Amino acid sequence: MRFTKTVLLIVLALLTSACDNNPYPASFSDKNIRLSAFSSRLKYLDPARSYSSDEYQFIRQIYEPPLQYHYLKRPYTLIPSSATEVPKPQYFDANGNALPENAPVEKIDHSLYEISIKRGVKYQPHPCFARNDQGQFIYHNLSEQELSTLHELSDFEKTGSRELVANDFVYQIKRLAHPRINSPIYGLMSEYIVGLRELNERLQKVNDEQKPDYLDLENYPLTGVEVVDDYTYRVKIKGKYPQFLYWLAMPFFAPIPPEVDRFYSQKGLIKRNISLNWYPVGTGPYMLTMNNPNYRIILEKNPNFHGEVYPLEGAAGDKELGLLVDAGKPVPFIDSAIYTLEKETIPYWNKFLQGYYDASGISSDNFDQAVAISADGNATLTDDMRDKGIRLITSVRPTIFYFGFNMMLDQVVGGTAESARLLRQAISIAMDMEEFISIFLNERGLPAQSPLPQGIFGHREEDKGINPYVYDWVNGKAKRKPIETARRLLAQAGYPNGRNEKTGEPLVLYLDITGGGADDKSRFDWYRKQFAKLDIQLIVRATDYSRFREKIQKGNFQIFLWGWHADYPDPENFFFLLYGPHSKVKNSGENAANYQNDKFDALFEQMKNMDNGEARLKIIDEMIEILRYDAPWMWGFHPLDFSLYHDWEQNVKPHPIANNGLKYLRIDAKTREEYREKHNQPVLWPLGLILILIIVVIVLAVRLYQQREHRKLEVLTQNN
Repeated sequence: MRFTKTVLLIVLALLTSACDNNPYPASFSDKNIRLSAFSSRLKYLDPARSYSSDEYQFIRQIYEPPLQYHYLKRPYTLIPSSATEVPKPQYFDANGNALPENAPVEKIDHSLYEISIKRGVKYQPHPCFARNDQGQFIYHNLSEQELSTLHELSDFEKTGSRELVANDFVYQIKRLAHPRINSPIYGLMSEYIVGLRELNERLQKVNDEQKPDYLDLENYPLTGVEVVDDYTYRVKIKGKYPQFLYWLAMPFFAPIPPEVDRFYSQKGLIKRNISLNWYPVGTGPYMLTMNNPNYRIILEKNPNFHGEVYPLEGAAGDKELGLLVDAGKPVPFIDSAIYTLEKETIPYWNKFLQGYYDASGISSDNFDQAVAISADGNATLTDDMRDKGIRLITSVRPTIFYFGFNMMLDQVVGGTAESARLLRQAISIAMDMEEFISIFLNERGLPAQSPLPQGIFGHREEDKGINPYVYDWVNGKAKRKPIETARRLLAQAGYPNGRNEKTGEPLVLYLDITGGGADDKSRFDWYRKQFAKLDIQLIVRATDYSRFREKIQKGNFQIFLWGWHADYPDPENFFFLLYGPHSKVKNSGENAANYQNDKFDALFEQMKNMDNGEARLKIIDEMIEILRYDAPWMWGFHPLDFSLYHDWEQNVKPHPIANNGLKYLRIDAKTREEYREKHNQPVLWPLGLILILIIVVIVLAVRLYQQREHRKLEVLTQNN
């Protein structure tokens, strides 16, 4: 019996391998649907709380802040989204007198942004807007009996909608100060939005003393933000802060109606995980209709979307690439987007090659299968990928991965002492990022020379852009200084041959990092090898991300590895990572190295609110020189994105900051289906193997039967 079961299981497995493994219903085959994947549970879809790229790929299709980025233009250009135009700030002195646009920063007491929004924009259908014949909300005060039949948003029988108004934007800005939401940008915004800190203090007091189930923000004014009329509101900013325009393109400033907050505040819905973090409500081109973290997430076209057209112009070369074929046509083109859970890269890759996903990244495991590096260092597709009609699109991400030193709390690598600075510079030379990029990134990265990646104002190229403490400019290229230079610096720092010249003890340093699985071992060994060039012993302390963040917050580290992706394309968004008052330990800021240099901080204060131009560039150059000299970071690398797209997906131009490009994509479902039929032909050899196995099983069974009958006959003969 056991043998028979095993054979049956093998037969079933072989039959399965001979069949198509299409993960979608047959009804999806010719539909205008984009097919992609996600790898982890989405934690926050509330625009006041979400601050993750994994979440942004969804909520930026749903919410419409006042501004957005032009899909095609480079450098990154702001254009209206729910606003009618990009607002121009008005400047005032302390007496309320208007100032000209070119007024000195020190004379500007506050700025005023007046934002006009589009008329006739409606929210997606949602039960929070549903009313009865008397105009009362149906679902804002649900009884236990009513709740007993509700388990997900689709269980609500009725939905409604209403027009977008200016008060919805004001309400969302108030939510940034809500003590129960804990918005990650509250601290920064409270420095600029007039009255936001005072609102938070008042709400915190009410929350602590009265502990209400629902804090109705309509009852609490925000002095720096006011509704002018149904389609206009104003925001008052302390001093001059031109980066505020970039924030107006982020979901933090997208509209949230009071009805949404009231609906989702019901305890019965919270218990059922029906919340704004699970089911967002917006005016954008798509709405979320399924959020199953263990299976699938679905975005469908918002039937109430107000409409938008594909860009009429783009950057140089876009027309030749076919990116303006749909210019002026109404978007979105795609009816829905389906994201299926894929935790592992290999199954995702195989399904991409079979045509079940429209696009794919490239992992180290499949890099050689997809990409060939030419003699001049350029990346091209392999013949196999080209034959499949797959395209490779590369782009520089506005991101930096860096190794930070504990400048405040560590006496060996930190501080302003000459010995510590020389030690940091020596390590920076020894850490061969070119080799790291080659081995672990398949050349998908650029060694960082400063905090600023390409595409950010202040980034310099060629000889003006190299870090002279780590590189030399040789024959038109940056060349890392020889290891002998690093050894000489190490000796000057008091550690000849990696030993303390006073005690003779070997120098041992500690690197805190996330990870620690089997796949990380070779990377950790490489880090140790780099330090060993200087006879320094490196101990890698790997941990999970939560523990790592806790250690960084408390300053319990010596060296760490982290990264930063631009919120907006401005140098201030990178330099503030090294601004003294933003120290992680002292002020819970983003300066994880806890670096402080009074001159750098003064230049940052001067630079951060300036308009781009020669004057600002000169200050940026001076700031970068200070950082290179002090070396609070080993500058790490800027990653390059390599993405693959099937030829049936059109209008593809990655925008690493906007992330709202789904509405511009077009899918040719017919071509996709033809590709699947061609590349998913039934595999027949398992059937032959099955037939042979069946014959073998039958022969064995017959022999066993004959042997058993023969033994029976022998027993009977002996008994007689």
